Amino acid sequence: MGLNLEQKRTVVSEVSAKIAGAQSIVLAENLGLGVEAATRLRVKARAEGVYLRVIKNTLARRAVQGTSFAVAADQMVGPLLYGISTDPVAAAKLLSDFAKTNEKLVIKGGALPNHMLDAKGVLALASLPSRDELLARLLGTLQAPIAQFARTLNEVPGRFVRTLAAVRDAKEVA
Repeated sequence: MGLNLEQKRTVVSEVSAKIAGAQSIVLAENLGLGVEAATRLRVKARAEGVYLRVIKNTLARRAVQGTSFAVAADQMVGPLLYGISTDPVAAAKLLSDFAKTNEKLVIKGGALPNHMLDAKGVLALASLPSRDELLARLLGTLQAPIAQFARTLNEVPGRFVRTLAAVRDAKEVA
C-alpha cells in the first residue's frame, strides 16, 4: 500500500530536517537484506548516531533538493538505504563495516556537502578516524608537554631527597 500525499510530505520533511544538520550521506543498495541483519544494522546505527532510512528515491530527491547534498540526486536510483550522519565519517564507517560481513548490502556512493562521492570515495572516508578518535589524539598531544613538565618538576625534589639519603647513609657508614 502506497503513501498518501500527506504521509509523503511528512517523510520528506523528516528526512529534510535530518539532512539540514548532516555532514554526510551514504547510499547503499539493499539487495534483500534479512530482518535480523537489518535489525542489527539499525541497532548499531542508533548507537553511533546515524540516521538510517529506506524511502522512495523520488522522495529522497525532494528531500535533498535545495540543500548542499543535491549533488547526490543523480545517484538515487534502485533499492537504496540512506545513511545520514552529523559526523562525516560515522555513516560511511558503519555501512562499509556492515557491508564487509553482509554481501546483500553494497555501498553505491554518497555525498559530503557540495561534494559527490563514489563507492571508493565512501570506503576511503570510512578508513579515516572518527571525530572522537581525532579529539582523543589531539587531547593526548596537548597533554604530553604538560605531563612531561610535571614529571620534570617532580624530579627536582626527588633527586634532592635521594642525595640527602645518600649523604645520610655515607655518614652512618663512616
